[in-house]
Amino acid sequence: MTAATLEQVRNLARGLGPRDKLKLIDDLARQLIEEVPPAPAKHPFPSMRGALAHLGPGPSAEEIDEARREAWKNFPREDI
Repeated sequence: MTAATLEQVRNLARGLGPRDKLKLIDDLARQLIEEVPPAPAKHPFPSMRGALAHLGPGPSAEEIDEARREAWKNFPREDI
């Protein structure tokens, strides 16, 4: 059996009717799906915790509370 060239296959396909062309496309697509290896699994996006890990540990609950007290100690201001 000799291998057909792409041009020979194209010429033969031109002689097919519309339904046979669709069947040929379907057969070729199924064959390609079987031949092509599946794509490697993508790694999910890193969590924000992992994405920000290089910044070091976050502020403690006490530090957050202190910052809130400091920010709100003059609220409401009388001069506004």
